[in-house]
Amino acid sequence: MNPSLTKRHAHVVDLDRRLIGLMGKVRVLGALSWPEHVIAEFLTNYQAGNPQLPENVHAPLADDDACEQLEALAAEADRKDPLQHFVAKTADCFAVAAHMLRERGTPGFVARSTALYGLPSDRMPGSAISHLDAANMLIETTKDLAAVGVGHDEGVCLMPEYVASEIRKRVEPVLGKDTPEFEIDLQLASKAAASATRIRLRGGTCFSRADIYQLAQHEALVHSLTAINGRRQPLLGCMGAGSPRTTLAQEGLATVAELTTGSMDIARLRRIALRICATHIALEGADFLDVFRFFLDHGQTEIESAHSTGRVFRGGDVRGRIAFTKDVVYLCGMVAVHTFLHKAIAEARPELIRRVFAGRLALSDLVELAPCFESGEVAEPVYLPPWAKDLDRLAAYLAFSSVINRINLNAIDLDEFLVRGSTLA
Repeated sequence: MNPSLTKRHAHVVDLDRRLIGLMGKVRVLGALSWPEHVIAEFLTNYQAGNPQLPENVHAPLADDDACEQLEALAAEADRKDPLQHFVAKTADCFAVAAHMLRERGTPGFVARSTALYGLPSDRMPGSAISHLDAANMLIETTKDLAAVGVGHDEGVCLMPEYVASEIRKRVEPVLGKDTPEFEIDLQLASKAAASATRIRLRGGTCFSRADIYQLAQHEALVHSLTAINGRRQPLLGCMGAGSPRTTLAQEGLATVAELTTGSMDIARLRRIALRICATHIALEGADFLDVFRFFLDHGQTEIESAHSTGRVFRGGDVRGRIAFTKDVVYLCGMVAVHTFLHKAIAEARPELIRRVFAGRLALSDLVELAPCFESGEVAEPVYLPPWAKDLDRLAAYLAFSSVINRINLNAIDLDEFLVRGSTLA
C-alpha cells in the first residue's frame, strides 16, 4: 500500500515519523541502568567483609523536553481512527515514562512506574490472586527441587562470544539476511538486550548452556523478530520500537516462547518469581543489602544477586521504598499471552497468533487493529518463530495445559499412584 494514497494515511505517517523521533529521546532502561563499576565496587566491598550500600546513581538526562512534545503529539491524533489511536496511546505512555525519568529517586518515580508496569500486589489477569501470590506459589512449588540441586547452575562458564555464535546458528535459519548483529557490551545491566538490528550480550559474564536456548527464543526470535516485522509496516513504523505499554505482551510472549519450546528451566522460572518478590520487599522498605541477601538466600550466586538487585533499584533509592516495578510484568505477561493464545486456538482464530508477531504490540492492539489488518493498512508479519507456525503442536500443548490447570495438586498424594498402579499390573 502507498501511504500517500489518502490524506488520512499521510497524516498517520506524519504522526508516526514524529513519534519515532520523540521515542528516541526517552530511553527508559538506558537512563536507569546501573554503571557496571558500581556493581563491581559493591561486590568487592561485600566480599571483603565490608558490605555497604552503593551510591544512588542518576545520570543527567540527555533530553528533558520530551514530555510536553509527546503530549502535544497525542493531542493531534484522532482517537476514533485505530491507526491514530495506536500512535496516541504510544505517545501517552512515553510521556508518562519521560515524567518518570524526571522523578528518579523520588516517590513520584514509583507512581509513574506503577502506572506503566503495575505493582506486585496487583491481581493477575482473570484471577483472584496477585502477582506476588503467584510468585510465592512458584517459589514454594519449586523449593524442594532447588534443595536437591535441580535448577542450580550447571557449573560451566560459557563466554559471551561463544554464546553469541551459538544463538546466531539458531536464528539465521529463521531471519536470514535480517539476522541482527551481535555485540558484547561490558556495561549492559541485563544479560542481553535486543533490537531489530543488534543483540547485545553482557561482557565479562559466565553464561550457561540453558542461556543459549532461552536467549535465542526470548531475545532473538521474539524481541528482535517483532521489531524487524514492525519496521516493515507501511504506515506505523513505530511498531518496530518497544514502548512501555507493550512491555507486558512482549515479555509475556518471550517467556511463553521459552516455555513452549522447552527452553525454560526451573532456575529461569524461579528468577522471574524472585524478582517480583524482591520488588515487593524493596517497596516495603528493604534496602539494597537486604534485597541482595534475599537473592543469595534463594540460591543465586553473588554476581547474579548483585545484578538482580541492581534491576530492582534502577531509578530508585538504595535505602528502600523507591524501586522500579518493571519485573512485575514477566509472570503476568506469561499468563496473559498464554491465555490469549489459548483463546485464539479455542475460537479458531489462528490469524491472531500470527499477528501478535507483526510488531511490538499490546494484546489489546490485536483486537483494535483487526480491521486495519484486514484492509492491509497493518501488514501481516514477514517472519514467525517455528513454534508459532506449527499450529497443530501449539494447539495440542495449549489444549492439554488447560486440562492440567484444573487439577488440584494439593488434593493428591503420591501414594495414590501406588494403589492405582497395582490394579493395572
